[in-house]
Amino acid sequence: MTLNVEIFGRNIEITDRIREHVDKKVGKLDRYLNTIEDARVDLAYVKSARNAADRQVAQITVSGKGFILRVEERADDIFSAIDIAIDKMQRRIGRYKGKRYRGRGNGKSFGEAFAEEIKSEEEKESPIIVRRKRFFLVPMDESEAIEQMNLLGHDKFFVFFNINTNSINVLYQRRDGTYGLIEPELA
Repeated sequence: MTLNVEIFGRNIEITDRIREHVDKKVGKLDRYLNTIEDARVDLAYVKSARNAADRQVAQITVSGKGFILRVEERADDIFSAIDIAIDKMQRRIGRYKGKRYRGRGNGKSFGEAFAEEIKSEEEKESPIIVRRKRFFLVPMDESEAIEQMNLLGHDKFFVFFNINTNSINVLYQRRDGTYGLIEPELA
């Protein structure tokens, strides 16, 4: 695909040498992004620039289906301004391609990616047992369980076999410092 390059000048004469340089450099931009359809190069001489090194201005605008990329560079020589603008345009095309083509990286639409995200969150919600612990229960009464709980340094709860009820109980310390007892029963 050939790139259509238009060159416009303001306060500057577009010589054959400038036209050849622009065609040669800008014509290579479609190697970086093959969907570029048009390129417009505006060259200008700005007499009122504060710095003499900023008087030559090269502005390059490339467009294609769904995008427009523009760069502007200033230099003391028009050829330098064109070359710097071309380099800047190549970097801008690289960033555009990175955002455009490497977005999700797998070619899936947003809807598909969103549906997979919801499925993975649902899977995460189901609890997974990551550790199992076994210990021996020594038969004891409730007062011995409180004493053992304090001796072992268990602040939250203590599981024991209640000698009085012949069942497994859970002793826990409440916020107010008192103790609670859970006595499970089979349904």
